[in-house]
Amino acid sequence: MSQKTKSKELQQFIPIELESRPTVLTDACSFYLRIAQQTLRIYACKESGPLRPIRVGSRLHWKTEDIRKLLGVAA
Repeated sequence: MSQKTKSKELQQFIPIELESRPTVLTDACSFYLRIAQQTLRIYACKESGPLRPIRVGSRLHWKTEDIRKLLGVAA
């Protein structure tokens, strides 16, 4: 098993209530919403779905505040 594969398996996310960053990447958003990363990418491409990402270069950043609202979690 390569080092890159190991790091992906060990990736953990803090609870959304404790998230202090204004945006998170697609992998974290996928974890919080329990939606496949590819589904989020489709939402971004088609500009459909419950969230709109912020594009930074080739990456998608998802607003933490929007994720909390969608989940009904207080900041």
